[in-house]
This record gives sequence, structure tokens and C-alpha cells, in this order.
Amino acid sequence: QVQLQESGPGLVKPSQTLSLTCTVSGGSITTMSYYWNWIRQPPGKGLEWIGYIAKFGSTDYSPSLKSRTSISRDTSKNQFILQLSSVTPEDTGVYYCARSRLPLRAVTTQANFDVWGQGTQVTVSS
Repeated sequence: QVQLQESGPGLVKPSQTLSLTCTVSGGSITTMSYYWNWIRQPPGKGLEWIGYIAKFGSTDYSPSLKSRTSISRDTSKNQFILQLSSVTPEDTGVYYCARSRLPLRAVTTQANFDVWGQGTQVTVSS
């Protein structure tokens, strides 16, 4: 059974870079034919897709966040990593990693992502 777990700092200062790690257990991110996504939910708002990294390392990002986003992976640790630069308080929210079978570019329904991490709260504040 595949499980995802987010980790990273809960508090980031404005203008700094937010860095979160998703550790995958129960299967390899380089052999399973899935897309490994980052999704967030600002307070009082819906789920927002940030981007994904695919089996062979290709990436895709939300156009609204593309200039500030990088998703990479550490295959030796079976992890994928989100970096979001130049953060502002508007980047505050719960950040999730999630798996999808298709290269989705929006969260139209949560069921399209079959495995989710529990989420981690990130607050951007000085």
C-alpha cells in the first residue's frame, strides 16, 4: 500500500523559499507509472494544483505559480520536493502531496488523485 507523507517547516518568512518534501513508501516513484503532485489549500478557499513530477522526471506547473515553482526528486530516498520562492502571506495554507494516474493540471475532483498525504500547514509571516 502506497503512502505519502509531507514534511517541512511550518513557518516561512516573506520573500524566502518554501521547501517541502514528500516521502513515498510502499512503492518506487521511478518505477510506478504515476504523476506525483503538489496541491495546496489556502484558508477558506478550494484546492489549488501546484505541479507534478512524472516517472521519468519531467515536470509541469500551474501557470500562475510557474515562475516561482520547482519540483524535483531524490530517488535514493524515494522523495519528491517542492520549492516555492519569493513567498508572500498569500502562500499560506495546507500543502498536500498526492498521486494521480493521469497528468492532471487541476483538482476538479479529489478522487482523481488516488493517494494523498495528510497535509502540512505552512504559514508565511514575519
